[in-house]
Amino acid sequence: MKHLLIIFTLTLSLALFADNVKDLQKQQQRIQEQMQQTQKLLDETQRSEKATVNKLNLLNNNIKERKKLIGSINKEISALDNNINSLQKRQQTLQQDLVRLKEEYARMVQATHYADIHQTPLLFLLSAKDFQQMARRLRYMQTFMLYRREQAKQITQTQDEIAIQHNLLGEQRQEKSSALKKQQREQDNLKRDERKQKNMLNELKKKEKKLANDQKKQQQKIDELNRKIEDLVRQQAASTTTLTKEQQLLSGGFEANKGRLPWPVEKGFISGFFGKHQHPVYEQVTINNKGIYIQTSSGSAARAVFEGEVTSCIVLGQTYAVIVQHGNYRTVYSNLKSLNVKQGDKVKAKQTLGKILTQADEDNKTELYFQIYKDRTLLNPTPWLAQ
Repeated sequence: MKHLLIIFTLTLSLALFADNVKDLQKQQQRIQEQMQQTQKLLDETQRSEKATVNKLNLLNNNIKERKKLIGSINKEISALDNNINSLQKRQQTLQQDLVRLKEEYARMVQATHYADIHQTPLLFLLSAKDFQQMARRLRYMQTFMLYRREQAKQITQTQDEIAIQHNLLGEQRQEKSSALKKQQREQDNLKRDERKQKNMLNELKKKEKKLANDQKKQQQKIDELNRKIEDLVRQQAASTTTLTKEQQLLSGGFEANKGRLPWPVEKGFISGFFGKHQHPVYEQVTINNKGIYIQTSSGSAARAVFEGEVTSCIVLGQTYAVIVQHGNYRTVYSNLKSLNVKQGDKVKAKQTLGKILTQADEDNKTELYFQIYKDRTLLNPTPWLAQ
């Protein structure tokens, strides 16, 4: 019973450990997929060797993701260390148990040998003075044989368990060795990326005046777009004073899915976060984003994050923006080069709204500008999207 309990406890702890390591390895796989996506975007910029803010942003994202990957690997190594220590302690305990069981078994056999060294079991029974003594001797012999078999069984079980522990330790040490190699490889890659980052930053700072002017012009275009969107959202919110039952259901559904909404692109990363941020190159420049920028690969499409109705298709120069209403919530998808929908269309979650513009003059950057409004209030989209 004791061994069954030990084996059950060991099996349970190993299962919990395996789940923990598996979760960490899945996390590492997701991070590596994100890094592959970023590397793909970096490869698209390599037509020109000159340093650009876009290249720097991509490199910064790679460094951030690589640090997360190293952190996850470190957690895996720590978990493996803890499990190896537990297995070693368990193996030591089992070895001590085995020594004790063997000593007890030897004492029992020796005591029995000295008690009746010249007699066989049959003679031991027949030499009884009377029937009652014979019956007692028979019970004694049966009890002794059962105990002896149980002791031998425990010794065998303990030896088997030690062998299992030995194999598990070997597997865990091999897995730790693999994780350490992976950790070292990523540390080397991180140092390489950080050297590139430093060189690129130094190169960009030499062109600070020109790039600052470019940033100013770009900000003016963004401000114009934001004003157009804000005006349209205010007008639409003002005209929608009472929601229909269908719109109320959409509002409730949208709100209930906070943190679980699909991304407005199939693959990508947030290249510009909501709110005020320091410019990646110029310390004196502050960027105030009224949405998030999601960078993706060229040829990608923007897609609706929830079912709703297209209420506006905005034209701004050579680009388009789409507003989709979800009850008293609205999502905005900007920087599109073409549209797949028109005003009044009903759309479903993940339905394509249009192709995202690829900016050839900016390292082939393909970037969606995404916003969420509740009535007239601008919200940070990041917490709404599935992580």
